[in-house]
Formats: sequence, structure tokens, C-alpha cells
Amino acid sequence: MRPYFDPEYENFNQRINPPRVCIDNNTCSDCTLVKVDSMNKNGILLEVVQVLSDLDLTILKAYITSDGGWFMDVFHVLDKQGQKVTDEKTIEYIEKALGPGSNIPGAKKGSTSPGRSVGMHSIGDHTAIELKGPDRTGLLSEIFAVLAELECNVMAAEVWTHRTRVACVVYVNDVASGQAIDDPCRLSRIEERLRHVLRGHGGDDDGGGRGRGAHTNFAVEATHVDRRLHQLMHADMEFDEGALQGQGDATDGTAVTVEHCEEKAYSVVNVRCRDRPKLLFDIVCTLTDMQYVVFHASVTSDAIYGIQELYIRRKDGRTLLKDEAEKVIRCLEAAISRRVSEGFTLELCGRDRVGLLSDVTRVLREHGLTVTRADVTTVGEQAMNVFYVRDASGLPVDMKTIEGLRGQVGQTVMLNVKKVPGVVKAPEQTGGSMAKTNFFSFGGLFSKLV
Repeated sequence: MRPYFDPEYENFNQRINPPRVCIDNNTCSDCTLVKVDSMNKNGILLEVVQVLSDLDLTILKAYITSDGGWFMDVFHVLDKQGQKVTDEKTIEYIEKALGPGSNIPGAKKGSTSPGRSVGMHSIGDHTAIELKGPDRTGLLSEIFAVLAELECNVMAAEVWTHRTRVACVVYVNDVASGQAIDDPCRLSRIEERLRHVLRGHGGDDDGGGRGRGAHTNFAVEATHVDRRLHQLMHADMEFDEGALQGQGDATDGTAVTVEHCEEKAYSVVNVRCRDRPKLLFDIVCTLTDMQYVVFHASVTSDAIYGIQELYIRRKDGRTLLKDEAEKVIRCLEAAISRRVSEGFTLELCGRDRVGLLSDVTRVLREHGLTVTRADVTTVGEQAMNVFYVRDASGLPVDMKTIEGLRGQVGQTVMLNVKKVPGVVKAPEQTGGSMAKTNFFSFGGLFSKLV
């Protein structure tokens, strides 16, 4: 007879040492401190940063350490308005998402987020469709037109473009029933039509979802949408040796280096770039999916530039080899630049209807605008869509085009147009590194402990 093994044994430590979350609005006068203490596990840092990022909180500073069996983080954050986090619903959500009873570690979350992100927002019964392939002007319009023709209602979608490639996750349901689409024949027909659209006129297809060709897939696992988009684009890079071995993406002054910390046998990733929302999430997500573990990190921002120092090892405990370090640099540069947009953002809000996205993106195409990113969300009967657009020719967008667009689209939905701030190159490095004002470095601490 085999000995009995209690399946709850693995969670014993978690039950007697549950995660502790503290939202501190007293220590600092200009920001809120989010303190998280928990049993350590693989991927826990990404889960914490994901919660904060989905609430659109700005991370000004962060101190992260997870040596041994315990995980301790402190985040200095602001809300979307640049103020302390005082909203009771937001505070309650953070405490519930990261505290006892959360999925950190092991358990499931018990509520939906007040934020707008598809990755956290409850969008009802749906079918998730993943697409990636070569980008071209008007592609998004064609995708939404096909879905409307096939009687698929788009409930939400996230679209990214980078280096002439596109990746998107679209959440749809049946127009008539409002339920997820599960008929195999219909799913096959949808996949065939979308694959044809992605191939375009070049006949570019991988025949099985591999390589650099068109790829469609019906997602089964509920992976966070931003993380899934990073995975799709990272897989694209894996099959494109030029993207990894050729010139990097750092034309805007972004600097990524990988060094070796002799004192404690870590590989040290240093990132210096223009700061922006979700920067820490993109970096931690990329490292986690590349099977690296962040043991310590310090993050700071001066509202213009962000500096991050991350002490990492491979999952087997070893530091990075030289060829691995080069790959990490290229992948992080790509992950950082995927959310960098130029041109204008178009924020549309109005009553949702079948075919709305097809009509809006068709108008964008007719005005010579190409969509570089899109965030499509439906809340109740209201559609809230954000499109990042630029001129298809690469020239600055003519204001007459914007006014024509406002006159045509603004008749059916509310339209708000914002110019994306131009990319400002980081200052030249001095003395081998960028000046780190008030920047805490674990490297300095390690050298004192040796």
C-alpha cells in the first residue's frame, strides 16, 4: 500500500505564512507605498507587477528582493491622475489580489478589476482568437470586416505592431446568442478566413503556425493579454535570426547592458530608457518568459527617464553565458520599444454595435492612417476604443486629415484626439554610466557585505 500524501501539504507554509500587503499613504508625502511580503515562488514578481500595471499605477521606485524562501517588495506608486492612491475600491482590490486568498501563491483571485485592461476586465462569455503575421496598412480594418461578416461581435481586442509585424488577441462572441463560439466547423471557417487576410497578397503562410508567416489560433488558456502579446512577438523574433543578431531597436537612446556580479554570482541587467507606463511589467514579463529569475531589483524614475537594475539567474541557478546575454539585450530592447508610439491617439467612446470597429478602421484606412496599436474594450453597451495611428507614408500626420477624420467619425461616436509626445533621446552616458541621482544599487550593498 502506498503511503498517503495530503494534497494540501504543499500549501501548508502558505497557510501559516500568508501573503501580507500594506498600502501606506503616511510614510511619503508625494506617493503611496505598496509593500508585499510573501512566500517566494517562481513568477511571483510578475504577478505583483501585473496587478499594479493593470490598474494603470505609475511605479516611481521599487525595491525588490527574493533571496531564500521569502519575497519582499516595496513599490512607490501614483494613480492615473498623478496622485496618491486613495480610491477605496482600488486599495481593496490590491489587498485582495495580492493578499491572503489571492493567487500569490496558489489560490485564485476572487474579483474583477476596476481597471480597463482586457487582461483583468470581465468581458463575459467569449472566444479568444490570436493572430500574428506581416503588418500592412488597412490590415486591422480587413480583420474586423471579416469578423463582422462572419457574425462575430468583437467584445475586446489588443493589437500591437513592431518591426513590420503584427500580433493581436481578439475576444468575440456570437452576434445572435451572445455566447462563445464553440462549433468546430464555424471556428474552422473563421480561422481560414482570418488566415487568408493575414497572408494578404504575398501568400506568406507558415502552414502550421510556425515561422514568419500568418498564424491564427483559438486560445485555450487564459493568459494575461499583454503577456500573451509579448509571447507572440517574442516567438516571431525566435524565428527571425536577423531580429536577434542584427541591429538593435535602441534608436531612441535606450541602453540595455548585462554584466556579471562576481560577489554574489548574479547576472546584472541594467536598463536606461525613457520612462513610460508598464515599463517594469514589460521587462519582468520578458525575463520571466525567457526562463530567468529576478532575485533583486531596484527601479527609479525622474518622470522622464527610467533606470532599472535587475539581478538575475537562470532557473538552474547559473549566470548567463555571453550568447545568452546578447539575446537578453535584444529581446529587452524589443519589449521596451513595442509600446513606444508616434503620431496620434484616437480615443473613441460610443454605443457599441456590430460592425462599429469595421467602420471606424475603414475610415482610418481611407484617410491614409495606419494603426500601430489598439486597445478595444466594451463595458456594458459602451465601446471604449483607443487607436494609436500614424501616417502610412511615414510623414507627420496632416492636421487636415485629423479634422476630416473628426468630422466623419465624430458623427456616431465621441472622438478625442491627442498627439503622442515625441521621443526624446536620452543624454549621452558619462564615465561609463548614466548619473543615478538617489538611485539605490544592490551592487553597492553586495560589495560592502563581501
